[in-house]
Order: sequence, then structure tokens, then C-alpha cells
Amino acid sequence: MSEPIRLAPGDQAPDFTLPDADGKPVTLSEVLAETGKSVVLYFYPAAMTPGCTTESCDFRDNLRDFDSAGFTVLGLSPDTPDRLAAFRDKEGLTFPLLGDPEKGTLRAYGAFGEKKNYGRLVQGVIRSTVVVGTDGRVTRAFYNVKATGHVARIRRELGI
Repeated sequence: MSEPIRLAPGDQAPDFTLPDADGKPVTLSEVLAETGKSVVLYFYPAAMTPGCTTESCDFRDNLRDFDSAGFTVLGLSPDTPDRLAAFRDKEGLTFPLLGDPEKGTLRAYGAFGEKKNYGRLVQGVIRSTVVVGTDGRVTRAFYNVKATGHVARIRRELGI
């Protein structure tokens, strides 16, 4: 089994441009420049599934604290903009959800590859979160995280 790449603190974060839930392109370097904030980029397997809903709603419920502490939250999955829009609207998500159906950005961040699912090796999204500083460098990287409790862990790690 070949391990996907793993980003580490100090690595340059791969820049990307992906469509949001409305089909508008979002570019990481532009978000960093325009907001002057670090980015909490979380990767989840699929919109409207139980674990991804739990995690996304946790981010939604803590968004004000992330924002006040100088962080922009972006969610990223292999879903299409239509599916992301339905997820956003159903769950009242108020931060950008980005779609990567080709999985290029997911791979570049080490968030797609072989993983164990119910004891079997499968190809899929590896639930992960990468924090990118205002200089475009990775400050924290969490891989193979659990949906429940992950936002609380990130808050602790970032001192929020």
C-alpha cells in the first residue's frame, strides 16, 4: 500500500482554484490575500452523510470563534457544486464549500488515497484538516481524523 503524501508544518500549501457551491471559482492564495486570515481547510468524504454533516455543523457552530481568532474556514469534498449547494442549504452552512470532483487538490493535500474502511483497503477521501498561514505555508496538518470531536481538537490546538 503506497502512502499518500502528507503535508507538514512549514510546507508550502498547494494553491488551487475550485468551484464553490454556487459554481464560483475560489482560489486559496486569493482568500489568504483578501482576508488577511489563516485558512482552516477541512477535507470530508461526502456531503449529506452523517459524519460529514456532524463535522460541518460543528464548524458552522464555531465559525464566529474561528473568525474572531483570525481564521477562515473552507470545506472541501469531491462533490459537485449542485450537491454542495443542497448540503449548504439543508444544514445552514455559512462558509464556503468547495468541490473537487477530479480529486487533484485532495491528492495534493494528502487527503485522498488508500484507507481502511470496515477492514478493507479502499480508495477514498481521508478525513483531514490542514491549517494554512497567511504566508501560504502549512502551520498544522491533521490526518485520519474522526468527525466527532475534531473541531474541538482544532480549537484546542489553535488556542481558540
